[in-house]
Amino acid sequence: MKRTFGSVLGLTFFLLFAVNSGLQGQVRSGTSNGNARGAHAASAPVKITLPLKKGSVRFAVIGDTGTGTSQQHELGDILLGSRQGFPYEFVLMLGDNLYGGETPADYKNKFQDVYQQLLDGKVKFYAALGNHDEPAQRFYENFNMDGKEYYRFTRGNASFYALNSNYMDKKQVDWLESELSKDSSEWKIAFCHHPPYSSGGKHGSDDQLRKVVEPIFVKYGVNVVLAGHEHFYERIKPQKGIFYFISGAGGKLRSGDVKDNSPLTAKAFDSDMSFMLIEIADDGMHFQVLSRKGETVDSGVLPNQKRQK
Repeated sequence: MKRTFGSVLGLTFFLLFAVNSGLQGQVRSGTSNGNARGAHAASAPVKITLPLKKGSVRFAVIGDTGTGTSQQHELGDILLGSRQGFPYEFVLMLGDNLYGGETPADYKNKFQDVYQQLLDGKVKFYAALGNHDEPAQRFYENFNMDGKEYYRFTRGNASFYALNSNYMDKKQVDWLESELSKDSSEWKIAFCHHPPYSSGGKHGSDDQLRKVVEPIFVKYGVNVVLAGHEHFYERIKPQKGIFYFISGAGGKLRSGDVKDNSPLTAKAFDSDMSFMLIEIADDGMHFQVLSRKGETVDSGVLPNQKRQK
């Protein structure tokens, strides 16, 4: 992540963008690769395998989105269509929310145009910062970061920890441990950009990050960790009792990058872009992974580790 004059410049652009947000909020069409898309086509319903239990916590997970390409729009249409059968309340963004420039036009083309109908439907997006993101993104209203590079929020019986994995300094580590130590939620879910475990050929596991956060996750009973950075989907075999996922194919794809026969992989998908749908109901976390064609490429249910003891 760039902490240079660009951060100040990006914040200036952001403030200008905020002034004009009322006008931009009315825009429903976007551009992709220089070609006008017009308004989103009506999205066909997606076959949902999740239980849809009353009172459950429902959300989507998508990472590495910020390209503004036609492929991002196509996956965004599936994300929109899936809400017809699975009315999720919010979306977790796993970093690299904007590639390249971060002018008001970039926020519009790479985020707002793609997800405008979800924003109109009062779906909230909660962002974590990636290595391609400027810190000024934390002031963007639609990322719901409240001006913070790391933060916590709760929904139902679950708490969510957005971490800045670019700079896991002592201040952030102390905050994380303090918050987890007093958290009595049934489910504790951390989301960040860099994956502590990965079978990717391009990047692989972030060993340095893992050394810092994994002991804290284990000590305070974090159930699930969600990360991006790798442009594919991977479900990691449980590590020290924690479930890890990578969902970094929301705007880019690194085809064929998952290492063959990796001892970490429970399931992987690197032949198309994808996102996750998650439902926390009773003692289980149900998940479904959808491709750009609307196909289910992975699904299942994870038990609550604390309830198993």
